[in-house]
Amino acid sequence: MSLGARAIPCTKSASDKGTHEMAKTPPALTAAQTRAAEVFMRLVARYPGAQCSLDHRDPLQLLVATILAAQCTDARVNQVTPALFRKYLTPEDYVRAPEGALEEVIRRCGFYRMKAKNIRGACATILERFGGKVPQTMDELLQLDGVGRKTANVLLGACFNTPGVVVDTHCMRITRRLGFTKSKDPKKIELDLMKIWPQEKWSLWSHLTVFHGRDLCTARAPQCSQCPVRELCPFPETKEGKRIGK
Repeated sequence: MSLGARAIPCTKSASDKGTHEMAKTPPALTAAQTRAAEVFMRLVARYPGAQCSLDHRDPLQLLVATILAAQCTDARVNQVTPALFRKYLTPEDYVRAPEGALEEVIRRCGFYRMKAKNIRGACATILERFGGKVPQTMDELLQLDGVGRKTANVLLGACFNTPGVVVDTHCMRITRRLGFTKSKDPKKIELDLMKIWPQEKWSLWSHLTVFHGRDLCTARAPQCSQCPVRELCPFPETKEGKRIGK
C-alpha cells in the first residue's frame, strides 16, 4: 500500500466466503474480568515497583534462591545468598561442594539439609540433561529437584520472559479474599487466575499480591480501611473480614 492510500474495510459475504477472514469482535469481558482489571490497575498504581523480591543476577541464582525460600521469608533468603553466590558460581560448584559446607552457608534458611540436597540434585540434573544451563520450559524445570510449578513460574517469568501465575501464600490469600477463586489448591488457583487476566499480566499479578500481602492485606490484621481496592473486594463484608479487618 502506498503512503496516503486509505485502507478499505473488508467484509465477508456469502459469495466470497473462504476468500477473506471475517473480522472478529473480541469477546466481551466477564464481570469478574472487568473487576479484576480495575483491581490490577489500582494495585499497579499502589506498587509501581513490584517485581521479584528475591535478589539474583542470573537464572541459576534465582533457582537456588527459590529453593531456599520454601518455608522461609524472602528477606532472610536475601541475607543468606550474597555469601552463597560469592562462593558458588556454577552448577558444578554446588555439586562438588563438600558435605556440610553448603549446609552451613544456608543453615539460617531452615530445613537446610533438605534444601542442600535439592540444590545439589537440581544442579546435577542441569549438568546431565541440560548442558549446564537452567532449562527454560515448565516441563523441563519440573524435572529438577525441589522445583514445583510455583518455583518454575517464578523462573519463567523473571528470567525467560514467559509469564506465569506464582501461587504463594500471599497470592492464595488475596485472590481468595477478592473472590477470584474459591479453591485452596494451588494448581486450581493458578488455572482460575489464568482465566481472568491475559498472559502478559500473570507474573506481575503475582508480584503485586506479594507487595500487597506484606503492606496491607496481611493474614492476621488486614488494613481494609486503607486498601485501594476496598470497594472492589467482598472480604470486608464477610464474617471473617468484619472480625479481623481494620
